[in-house]
Amino acid sequence: MNITKHVKSCPIELVVKLINKKWVIQIMRDLFYGKSRFHEFNEDKPDLSNKVLSNCLKDMESNGLIQRIVDKCDKKNVKYILTEKGKSLNKVLYEIAMVTVDSENYSEKLAGELKASFKENLL
Repeated sequence: MNITKHVKSCPIELVVKLINKKWVIQIMRDLFYGKSRFHEFNEDKPDLSNKVLSNCLKDMESNGLIQRIVDKCDKKNVKYILTEKGKSLNKVLYEIAMVTVDSENYSEKLAGELKASFKENLL
């Protein structure tokens, strides 16, 4: 049976469209690792400009991956959190990470540390 004729868009293509833009996966990883503020997302990404980061966060919010929360007392105090939809990608990101960890020439120690870190933060 050709399943593709029964759906408008392939579910795999749809999820890839959500995460294929530059920086989205890195920002999602950061969110899973506890970062939530604008300045935290570009701390270790010198090639990520504030304008590009702002646009990326807006796209992620419009795609339902993150929620922007503004402090009622201080409008400049903004944080970002993963939505349930965003959180649901944890296993996908974990498996992507494991493919790389298992296929790269990491030392056994580093591979173990990476696996533990991703397991703790993504699963």
